[in-house]
Amino acid sequence: MSIAQRALILGSTSRYRRELLQRLRVPFDVVSPDVDETPLTGEAPQALAVRLALAKAKAVAILHPNAVVIGSDQVADLNGEPLGKPGNHARAVLQLQRMRGQTVVFQTAVSVVCVASNFEQTELAQIKVRFRDLSDIEIEAYLRAEEPYDCAGSAKSEGLGIALLDAIDSDDPTALIGLPMIRTARLLRAAGIDLLGAMKP
Repeated sequence: MSIAQRALILGSTSRYRRELLQRLRVPFDVVSPDVDETPLTGEAPQALAVRLALAKAKAVAILHPNAVVIGSDQVADLNGEPLGKPGNHARAVLQLQRMRGQTVVFQTAVSVVCVASNFEQTELAQIKVRFRDLSDIEIEAYLRAEEPYDCAGSAKSEGLGIALLDAIDSDDPTALIGLPMIRTARLLRAAGIDLLGAMKP
């Protein structure tokens, strides 16, 4: 099977990653990876993000060996401590209270795997985000407005969450949303998918 005929699969159920990948205008399927996301004892946030991104890509690639599979994971890193998705309002309040006035590094990893071609590569984007010294009233107002309970770090920078921040430092702007598109495109090219060459005039 030629590279051009290989299916592209996003190994993620994240709507944010799906919307980002659609920007490349390449058809793809979405498959949920069956991966335990529990951090290992003493595991650093950077290592956790890289391990889970690769694990998600591999879990789907094993089931679809002829496809090119993308896996990704993001971990909010507060002074070396991993912060995951809050899941509910109370935990989101606690996360934002801890992050106010702090610089948080969002560790966003992306892996591309193809079993048939023996391709496996992973890249990491590190996004430094400086949070304002938020008041409890501001935190409550933001969470009630946007309910970002499925987002690592309890904030959506592409939405109202930008009002929580003082600065963002990144060389891959979409990484903070959940998928570093510059790195993703680079890995897809390395896997043999010519994104621009596949475009019809």
